[in-house]
Amino acid sequence: MEALKYREAVEEIERIIAKLEENKLDVDELGEQVKRVAGLVAFCKATLRETEEEVENILRSMEEEQ
Repeated sequence: MEALKYREAVEEIERIIAKLEENKLDVDELGEQVKRVAGLVAFCKATLRETEEEVENILRSMEEEQ
């Protein structure tokens, strides 16, 4: 995934879903957009996992300092 921020990925997912719900995607675009959403969801999950690990490490180091 290109240099993308979490919020941007979520916003793009929301835009694509809105198009799907409003039937604004033709059949030619559908497969491509579903693949894009799948990639964006994977990116978001990885970002959340990394952030969770960072927070846990920070909290662990704070506990060790006490």
